[in-house]
Amino acid sequence: MRTTHKAAALAAFAVLLAGAGPAQAAGAGPGRAVGAAAATAGPAITVDATAGRHAIAPEIYGMNFADEDLAADLRLPVRRWGGNATTRYNYKLDAYNAGSDWYFEDLHYGNDPAALPAGSEADRFVEQNGRTGSGTVMTVPMIGWTAAGRDDGCGFSVAEYGAQQDTDAQWRPDCGNGKKADGTAVTGNDPAETSTAAGPDFVKGWVQYLDSTYGTADGGGVRYYDLDNEPDLWHSTHRDVHPAGAGYDELRDSTYATAAAVKDADPAAQTLGPVGWGFNSLIYSGLDQEVCSEQGGSCWSNPPDRAAHGGVQFAPWYLQQMKAYEQSHGRRILDYFDEHIYPQQSGVFGSADDAATQALRLRSTRQLWDPSYVDESWINQPIQFIPRMRSLVDQNYPGTELAITEYNWGALDHVDGALAEADVLGIFGREGLGLATLWSPPKATDPGAYAFRMYRNYDGNGGSFGDTAVGAASADQDQLSVYAAERSTDHATTVVVINKTTGDLTAPVSVTGGTGLPATAQVYRYGQADPTAIQHPADQPLNGGSFTATFPAYSITEYVIPAGSSQATAPSAPGTPAASATGSDRVTLTWAAATPGSAPLAGYRVYAGDPGTTAPLATVTAPATTATVTGLAPATTYAFRVVATDTTGRSSPPSEPVQVTTGQAPATGCTVAYQVGSDWGSGFTANLTITNRAAPVNGWNLQFAFAGDQKVTQGWSGTWSQSGAAVTVKDAGWNASLPTGASTTIGFNGAYTGANTAPAGFTLNGTHCTSAGAAAAPAVAAAVGHAPPQTVRR
Repeated sequence: MRTTHKAAALAAFAVLLAGAGPAQAAGAGPGRAVGAAAATAGPAITVDATAGRHAIAPEIYGMNFADEDLAADLRLPVRRWGGNATTRYNYKLDAYNAGSDWYFEDLHYGNDPAALPAGSEADRFVEQNGRTGSGTVMTVPMIGWTAAGRDDGCGFSVAEYGAQQDTDAQWRPDCGNGKKADGTAVTGNDPAETSTAAGPDFVKGWVQYLDSTYGTADGGGVRYYDLDNEPDLWHSTHRDVHPAGAGYDELRDSTYATAAAVKDADPAAQTLGPVGWGFNSLIYSGLDQEVCSEQGGSCWSNPPDRAAHGGVQFAPWYLQQMKAYEQSHGRRILDYFDEHIYPQQSGVFGSADDAATQALRLRSTRQLWDPSYVDESWINQPIQFIPRMRSLVDQNYPGTELAITEYNWGALDHVDGALAEADVLGIFGREGLGLATLWSPPKATDPGAYAFRMYRNYDGNGGSFGDTAVGAASADQDQLSVYAAERSTDHATTVVVINKTTGDLTAPVSVTGGTGLPATAQVYRYGQADPTAIQHPADQPLNGGSFTATFPAYSITEYVIPAGSSQATAPSAPGTPAASATGSDRVTLTWAAATPGSAPLAGYRVYAGDPGTTAPLATVTAPATTATVTGLAPATTYAFRVVATDTTGRSSPPSEPVQVTTGQAPATGCTVAYQVGSDWGSGFTANLTITNRAAPVNGWNLQFAFAGDQKVTQGWSGTWSQSGAAVTVKDAGWNASLPTGASTTIGFNGAYTGANTAPAGFTLNGTHCTSAGAAAAPAVAAAVGHAPPQTVRR
């Protein structure tokens, strides 16, 4: 019986994860014998159930293509029908073309063709989700083509286009990989050999069919629709029908048409886009990725498609266009800003491998949130992926949710990968991500599945991590990561602690509970000591909220702390604040009082951001309902919210926001700090931190001059150009706004001969900037490779 593409892909993925590293039992850790050494002192852990409260979207615990037993066991809230094979899926024929994943062949699923479209693989997918209570994320084609037949064609026939580097030797020897023997691409093929045109009407018809078969999005049917899969790689993955990279205008126009078709068919449906492949997708269009991959060099600093669109990076431009559509048409057609992310560090997206790779995997999760973590790959700069996505949305299309519908930190068949996955899930909840689906699922017995169980079913009876994030901190997140949340069903506080080190760590733990603390907490643990089961050790005495605990090497520990009072209720949200006495650095806010819950009101906290992730700017004691907020930046717009607290420490939901713009302040200049991070004799990496000391700017242009023969070869966080020694950097769109006192960091890779002297003469929008200091990195003996941005993927 022929192996389908999906089965072949999953089999290949399993081989990839198995890797070729040191011999190791499945699930084994880095080789330390449990109990071989005494525990060492670990970082302090604090949990405050009254602070940092915000909802955790259950949809962050999703997967792509998990089987039914696993989906039921892990209580998966969503499953995604995604990947390259879905770009040209034809629901009428139950056929698809996976492009470069499988020799550009038209393939089909083994369902009854006489019943189609009923009983298709997509139907079976939706029906499984109905049985397991999982929502569906369905990928719809936006490329303009869909599979034309069932096993009828392939994009690059050897008979028609000549010998190629590789062919489907077992099943269709005439189907090649589209690359000639010398490695160059086969060109001039006819898309109609495999595909038929499929535009917005095709998508609308499919959504209407799903609605009529399974109900509308708000009636139990398919709720989410991904707008194709990684369109910025079509020129690679589906180049038999889309040989040129997808540019700014094409993706805008195809999104307008396809998303509108989905909404026309089902107004309650939620759409996700642009579904890019990774970090580069935030910066470049598919056309720029194609062109600059061919040209290299300075193309990456000033790509042609971006230059033709005002020098604005792709993601902010795309979001601006989606906002413009809503303003023009009176309806939103994009609900989630969706991007994929795969770690680009060497070896991380693979097997557990050696101890160094395992340690790299565990610290590389910081790229999701940490502004101080410089990505240890060709990216070579802070990514801060989720906060960056949120900032892009806040600045360009507020109200859009965030999604990551593909990610994988590798080694799901080892405890190291399970720790990374547990860390990622905790980060998703803490950072307020709206939806996430792992690519692809672990086996039920893999450690990676246990990472999900610790959040979704730690006791085998549906015990779950909380759905309201609360404050949690570790003095060293690289040693002990900690995440905490309150469960709405019983108000229990759940705390996950991940020991990422190879030794036991004994650490002090402080827990503050909003309704008082019980005597003990239940304990559940998974780790290298037994990678086949979650253990349930003896309860942990809480000692009034202050205790010391030992966290075994390579382990995940979860505390479940019952609520002090099952009748406890929080205050209601305060009224929307009103602003008065607004100055350049202050404003007075007044609001209607909250209604007390089960305890008296204690006071109010005023925030200028998400109360779950930012610190309050002012606090007042009840019954006062007025606060003056000072220390604000001039000429800056803030969205203020107020949260009430009661005498037990429980917080209310935040009030509705009020937007306030502060007044102008006099200009006082700018500073630039220039820092060489590494220097290998013929090239170097440097970062520049620009601080605006003047009135706020919205759009900036930095200029400076090199003192020697330095050349910028690749820049980031801005649009870079160079003429002789003079360098100009324009903002990247997402960092265009610089309030007074605000800073942004940009960077570049450079080449040079002679001396690598620091540049001088910095100006920001024509105003001279003071140098905040410069430093050079010590040269190293051998050249260090600095690869340009590239489309590295699974």
